[in-house]
Order: sequence, then C-alpha cells, then structure tokens
Amino acid sequence: MSEQRLRIAIQKSGRLSDGSFELLKSCGLTISRGRDKLYGRVQEMPIDILLLRDDDIPAFVADDACDIGIVGQNVFEEELLNETHEAPAQEVMRLGFARCRLMLAAPKEWTFDGASMLEGKRIATSYPALTRAWLEREGVNAKAVMMKGSVEVAPRLKIADAVCDIVSTGATLDANGLKPVSTVFASEAILIRNQNAFSPEKLVVFESLLKRINGVLTSKDAKYIMMNAPRSAVPAITEFLPGADAPTVLELAGNPEKVAIHAVCRESVFWDTLERLKKLGASAILVLPIEKMMA
Repeated sequence: MSEQRLRIAIQKSGRLSDGSFELLKSCGLTISRGRDKLYGRVQEMPIDILLLRDDDIPAFVADDACDIGIVGQNVFEEELLNETHEAPAQEVMRLGFARCRLMLAAPKEWTFDGASMLEGKRIATSYPALTRAWLEREGVNAKAVMMKGSVEVAPRLKIADAVCDIVSTGATLDANGLKPVSTVFASEAILIRNQNAFSPEKLVVFESLLKRINGVLTSKDAKYIMMNAPRSAVPAITEFLPGADAPTVLELAGNPEKVAIHAVCRESVFWDTLERLKKLGASAILVLPIEKMMA
C-alpha cells in the first residue's frame, strides 16, 4: 500500500461492516476487493481499506497501521478504559448506524430493584472494563468475569450470577432464561483516527472524505419541502418548519398575494407536520428526500 494513500480499517463482516460499506457507497466511493477479501481499494480517491476483526481496529489505528477506522463505540471505549496504548486513537465523529446497547441481564426469576442487588455477585461479560466502570458509578462491589462468546450461558453453568452483554433484540437472552434490566452503555458506529499528523496529501483526502460523510449524515433525515401559502402566513410557517434554515420565498406568477416557500428541514417531517402547515394556510405541500447535501 502506498504511504500517500489514506488507510481505513473496517470490520470484515457483520452489521458494522455492512453499514460502513453502505456509508462509503453513499459518499460516492466504489471499492474493489482482493481475492482474500481482507483488502480493498477505492477507485475514486487514494484510499485503501483493511478488513479486520472489530476488536483489532482501535489498536491498528493507534499503532499507525491504519490512519482512520470505523468501529463500534463500545469496542473503542473498552480499549480506552484498558489503557492499552500510550497514544490511543481519537474519536472523530459518531456515524449514527450499528446502534446497540451493552446491557446488564439477570435471571428472569429475579425481581430486580436496582444495582444494589448485584452486591457481591459475579457478572460474566466480554466488556469487563465498561462493566467495572458502570459498577463503580453505581457504588456496587461486584466481580466482572471475563468471557469470550456465549456470555448468556454463564448463569446456567453457575459461572456467574448475571451477565453484561450486547443486546439488539433480546431474543438470545430470553432463550437462556435472562431478562435485560439496566443499560450499561449505549453504542453506535464511530469514526476514529490516529494521533499522528497526516502528510499534506493524506490530509487533503481525509478532509474531503469528512466533508462527504458529513454531507451524507446531514442529508439522512433532512427533507426538501415546498408549498404555496398566503404571503401573510410566511412568518408563522417559517417559525414552525422543523429544523429549517431561512426558507426561499418566491412570488407566484399572476397572484401577488400568494408565494411559494422552499425550505430544507433538518429534522423529520411527519404527517402531523403537514397537517399543521395546512392549518397555517399552506397548500400544495410537497416533501422530497435529499440524496446529497454539503454546507
């Protein structure tokens, strides 16, 4: 790989991997992958991609094997709490996908009434540092037992009294006689970078990529909304439009009392939003998705 090409670490498979490739695709990037599926190259920009285990991504970025990476916030925070590197990677931005929760789960027969129930108990987890940090905040003296995989079977095997594990649907916990009782850490995909200064060539690529990612994230929930309205209703409509900048107001041909209002709404536009606009005097309301947007 060329030293002048920006190197990105991405999870090689799974939900985080799918979301990462979808994000890059939305940024207008096409990725060709090698036969071993562990390396990719972006066609439109000087970017190389390394496909790794998610647990390895923070270390690869911290050690300068990669310049940036996309990783689960839970994995990154666990690495930071373990203080593995003197100069760990830095979080750049949250990406809004691959959301999940690290949750404390207890046997269904427990009547859980607070963290104090865990005093003196053993908690099986793949995230001992995050678990210990939560227990410390709650003022509970309990032992975090490290397990890799199949954490949910620990209570049945008498290895632990409860578990702390990543939960999406909760079906696996339910199948093992457990119920989620408290959120320890809320996670999503984040972009991280190493602390070394990029070369001028890499910095240009990095900043260009950031602009594209910001454009994708900004346009994700944004909508372009158009409507006609009486000129007198413009102030009330402008004040109401959710998350909108100052709208564009255009005079309608042949009708000086009515105008066309065009605006970008950066928040979700729901049916009750349209109904409220209708009550304020708007008509012919049209809401369109925004594919790309750059400030």
